[in-house]
Amino acid sequence: MKDSLFAELLESVEQMDEIVKGEREPAKERFVAASRLKLIRKKVNLSQPKFAMLIGVELSTLRNWEQGRREPTGPAKVLIKAIERDPENVIKACISS
Repeated sequence: MKDSLFAELLESVEQMDEIVKGEREPAKERFVAASRLKLIRKKVNLSQPKFAMLIGVELSTLRNWEQGRREPTGPAKVLIKAIERDPENVIKACISS
C-alpha cells in the first residue's frame, strides 16, 4: 500500500475514534438512524404496517430498518426525511397519490 493511502486511512480511523468518543462532530449524517426512524414513525402516530404502506416498502423492510439491521436508501430515505421535516403535507401528498 502506498504511504499516502495508508496515511489517509489512518487519519480516517483517528477521526472516527474522535467521533465515537464525542470529541468531534461527524461531517454529515448520511443515514437515518434506527432510533430516529422509530421516533419519526411514532411522531406521526402510525403503526409499522401503516408506515410501511405509506412509504411503499415491505413491513419486513421497515422492521429491519428499525432494528438497525439495514438502513433506508434512495427514495425511501428521502421520503422519510421529508416526513420528518413536514409530516402533515408529505403524508397528505402520499395519501392523495
